[in-house]
Amino acid sequence: MKALSIDCAVSRLMISAKNDDKIFTSIYDIGMKQSESIVPAIDYALEKVLLSPSELDYTAITLGPGSFTGLRLGISAVKAIELAYNVPVYGISTLTMHAYCFKDFELPVLAAIDANKNKYYANLSDKNKTIMKDGDWDTDIIIKNVKKIKKLIVCGPDANKLKDIIIAQNKKIKILTPKTNIVTAEALFSIAEDMISKNQPGIKDFDGPLYLRASEAEIVKNSKQ
Repeated sequence: MKALSIDCAVSRLMISAKNDDKIFTSIYDIGMKQSESIVPAIDYALEKVLLSPSELDYTAITLGPGSFTGLRLGISAVKAIELAYNVPVYGISTLTMHAYCFKDFELPVLAAIDANKNKYYANLSDKNKTIMKDGDWDTDIIIKNVKKIKKLIVCGPDANKLKDIIIAQNKKIKILTPKTNIVTAEALFSIAEDMISKNQPGIKDFDGPLYLRASEAEIVKNSKQ
């Protein structure tokens, strides 16, 4: 299949283009400069696999949780392609994407993104069973849910930070984390094509990012009301 995928949930932007068996992935670990890079990065990735946007079968995007700014940028980019060329968009949970690479390891998987304020956006699953759904979880709640687990995979951009927090409270648990960052944008292809094979629809026109927490502006506004 011919596709474009974008992981824009955190400051490390990843873009992949796929033309059947040819895949090109670019990684931009450039902090908050995503807005300056995302459009030319898309054009560059498609050019590398000899594709134009009109030839795409689908696009795949992280819906969140993650950075408010990054998620809005990514979804705006793929929706522009959808409107211009009628290319369906498949939105995927950021945490599902991070956990995907470890789904066949026969161990519980905790996918996590640091949400600050002693909280993590996290999802905990064991094989096909969801123990903690996508949520904005206090670290105390995460520690409580993994208390009886003997061996655990922790993944996501802040895996090692959360690993240290859990082990500080539970010395008996064995935690495995990736040694290097995972090329997450390529995982989106597999997840999206599984959705397509099951005839699951893409996102609707009015669908937007998955925010598990109000923005700082909304918090301030609500506190004044």
